[in-house]
Amino acid sequence: MKKMPHLSFWQIWNVSFGFLGIQMGFALQSANVSRILSNLGADLHALPLFWIAAPLMGLIVQPIVGSASDRTWNKLGRRSPYILVGAVIAALSMFLMPNASIAIAIMPVLLFGLIMFALMDGSFNITMQPFRALVADMTPPEQRNLGYSMQSFLINAGAVIGSILPFVLTNSLNIANTAPEGQVPPSVIWSFYIGGAALLGSVVWTVIKTKEYPPEEYAAYKGIDDQKAEDPQYKGIMGFFRLLKITPKTMIQLAVVQFFSWFALYIMWVYFTPAVSQHVWGCEIGDSTSQAAQDAGDWIGILFAGYSLFAAIFSVLMTKLANTIGRKTVYSTALLLGGVSYIMTLFLHGGDMVHLNLLFTQVDVPSSAVMWMIPMLGVGIAWAAILAMPYAILSESLPADKMGVFMGIFNFTIAGPQILSGLVAGTILKYFFDGEAIYMIALAGAMMILGAISVFFVTTKNTKEQS
Repeated sequence: MKKMPHLSFWQIWNVSFGFLGIQMGFALQSANVSRILSNLGADLHALPLFWIAAPLMGLIVQPIVGSASDRTWNKLGRRSPYILVGAVIAALSMFLMPNASIAIAIMPVLLFGLIMFALMDGSFNITMQPFRALVADMTPPEQRNLGYSMQSFLINAGAVIGSILPFVLTNSLNIANTAPEGQVPPSVIWSFYIGGAALLGSVVWTVIKTKEYPPEEYAAYKGIDDQKAEDPQYKGIMGFFRLLKITPKTMIQLAVVQFFSWFALYIMWVYFTPAVSQHVWGCEIGDSTSQAAQDAGDWIGILFAGYSLFAAIFSVLMTKLANTIGRKTVYSTALLLGGVSYIMTLFLHGGDMVHLNLLFTQVDVPSSAVMWMIPMLGVGIAWAAILAMPYAILSESLPADKMGVFMGIFNFTIAGPQILSGLVAGTILKYFFDGEAIYMIALAGAMMILGAISVFFVTTKNTKEQS
């Protein structure tokens, strides 16, 4: 097997740069889709069902795209064609999603919003899945931690920008953050326009700047037998099920960790907005249109930017930590901090209004809203680890010729728990927590702690990771 060349810092940067824009879009989606759907008329208890569209699209799209990209070689490369096509569709979806009210003549507004949400998330998945495999394709094993940590850094840098956009547009440029019932605030609409343009531009940068290895060179670096790479028994539907039979043990064990982690994250994305509006601003259950609810929605962007900023900083440190004390120790500790931080929010509510100078604007918020930034530190650390450590651990256990399809199959461990969470979360909120969303965030904390415990049952090829 031919030794892969080391990539320079900027080569690794370019390989993952597209994730900056993708995560701007994903952050806008995470922080604002519940708000958009509520403005369009969605009931609080039904929100998890709408959000099922996101993981369902990932469940369908990622294995297909992963398998196809494993067998694609053209002038653009192996993964780049899918990355580019997904980005174009994602950008168009972001332009249309907040304008659902224009579709009232042809279909119910809420249905159009749901379709755009599904299309947007499906295209995110088309773009993201090849990016995961691209890092493994381009980096030698000794640079794998750096590659995925760099990806995590750019993801979170993009998330910071995407998360604060509506807040900045409202408080710095005086773009309205309220709208009549059935419409989306202008600050959110313009944020989606900016995010869509940034997504497309950053992906084009990666496609232009990254030269993927041609088939013969790639095979030499990865020690692939060309005939084995074209093994017909792994093609088609039956081939997919044969692949499941040879799933590495490490991937199955990581699936347990992923279940707890992503069940918790789904709850956060769906219920963070109502949790903050109820628990901090004192809004009534079901209130999504009052000025207080909209102010809470804007503050969500600041909190999401906070945890993304903390995640970006931790991503810089994560490579050295993983190389020093092991990936599993870093992964488990990060999840534990995230779980404790979710539970901490139970004790941060209400308070007098305080005046904040945020440099680019000044704002009045309840005192507990400021304190919520403390648990965002732990959530950010957990998020950074979730984005990098499972893939770094998994990549060493996968056959190089099937890296894309197995990375796609691994997405089942992300989509599955989210779908289950979407099916049961509304019922849990209604019958166990009486509509008080803050208890859903505490539930997310308990799930994250279970994920931290599960990490220790993962076995890896690297003996250092066994401890």
